[in-house]
Amino acid sequence: MGCASSVPDKNAGRLGRLNAENGGLHDANNLKVKVFKVMALSRQNCNKLVGSVTQFRRLFSSSPFDPPPLLPLRRVVITGLGMVTPLGCGVETTWKRLIEGECGIKAITIEDIKMNGFDRETQLHTFDQLASKIAAIVPCGTNSDEFNEEMWLNSKDHRSIARFIGYALCAADEALRDANWMPSEQDEKERTGVSIGAGTGSVSDILDASRMICDKHLRRLSPFFIPRILINMAAGHVSIKYGFQGPNHAAVTACATGAHSIGDAARMIQFGDVDVMVAGGTESSIDALSIAGFCRSRALSTKYNTSPEEASRPFDCARDGFVIGEGSGILVLEDLEHAKKRGAKVYAEVRGYGMSGDAHHITQPHGEGRGAFLAMSRALKQSGLTPNQVDYINAHATSTPLGDAVEAKAILSLFCNHAASGALALSSTKGATGHLLGAAGAVEALFSILSIHHGIAPLTLNLTKPDPMFIGDFMPLTASKKMNIKAALSNSFGFGGTNSSLLFASLE
Repeated sequence: MGCASSVPDKNAGRLGRLNAENGGLHDANNLKVKVFKVMALSRQNCNKLVGSVTQFRRLFSSSPFDPPPLLPLRRVVITGLGMVTPLGCGVETTWKRLIEGECGIKAITIEDIKMNGFDRETQLHTFDQLASKIAAIVPCGTNSDEFNEEMWLNSKDHRSIARFIGYALCAADEALRDANWMPSEQDEKERTGVSIGAGTGSVSDILDASRMICDKHLRRLSPFFIPRILINMAAGHVSIKYGFQGPNHAAVTACATGAHSIGDAARMIQFGDVDVMVAGGTESSIDALSIAGFCRSRALSTKYNTSPEEASRPFDCARDGFVIGEGSGILVLEDLEHAKKRGAKVYAEVRGYGMSGDAHHITQPHGEGRGAFLAMSRALKQSGLTPNQVDYINAHATSTPLGDAVEAKAILSLFCNHAASGALALSSTKGATGHLLGAAGAVEALFSILSIHHGIAPLTLNLTKPDPMFIGDFMPLTASKKMNIKAALSNSFGFGGTNSSLLFASLE
């Protein structure tokens, strides 16, 4: 029949129970999801609350982090010296000739102005147009007291090395050998850095490149053009040659470059960045374009073309400008304890480093010597010495009418009776070396260190009629003087009103 069965279906009962059970599970899962959502929302709210509290604390806290650790400043000493100057190649040669009153300035020739790529007519015309035809040139050759161009410039591996870089490599080699510091261990290399600057780099390379543009031969430009002109490449090449992996630094502050490079390096050691720094300055700017540029700014001496050795006369009434020079001065600076541990020879200690800005004029110093005064006083303050404890000053005096007088005024203002009494020895060594621009501060720092080491203050060459600024016993040295020098100050000032003073002292 077509009616439904009245007998209970067992399967139907089972299905009902399963549905009931699944419904319970579904409800349980829904409950879990809701719980998880509530927990996630709570976490979000908690994170927001924590973030708000953190922001609130930072907003009303003057120091969100603990102050950095205060480390004691380390003492910095000089353990190695190296020089390439117009007086010769090497520290011993240069110092001997300086003390004996020799001069490295001479008349220049067409070959000296580095225009070999130009036709002869252009060379002759350019040379004739130069108002200053004298320079302090590094002597080159194969003798021990000469700069060996074949070794440092002309080898196949040195195509990327311009002359100013070669001078730095040569001087650095002497300084490192003098310091007996040729590290082979990786950690020692990582704790040794380089700080070598220059004022102008390789202007002669730029002059040659401009000729290629004029001749429409730009495709002949050397792939090493940029590496040759970059000022930091002097430091770079020294770092690469010896594997030094500490700071690789290059200051560019015109004629104060060498001093700033040394002062900056000393601070890197003081603050614990490294244990050893190879520091100094280098320059090679005796070329047609550089000489012409300084002539146009009326900075160079032009009255002594026929008597070049008399041209650079710091503090003298007949001075008429500086004589352009070239060379390099490199020091090895070292943490005192590090030097003691390895039994290194110590020449002197870097006691003070002062800097300032004239904020006055792009080329002329402030008439009252304000910038020079600040730099010297800041070096003194850092050193912990008093003006009366300084025995010798190596002045920046370049033989310019204004600059020399201004510096003398600043020295007399700061050192007062100590200077007026004649107890303070004063000289400018540029009468012998000319003005080495970016290398001047480093070379003259070496002279100051050597004056302490040997107990001799070098003379000022060509000082026959002192500037009226000097009266009584306040007078630059006209002869090298043997004396006990325990502290010496070296001044360096540059275009743009940048000033630097380095104060060195004996450890004994």
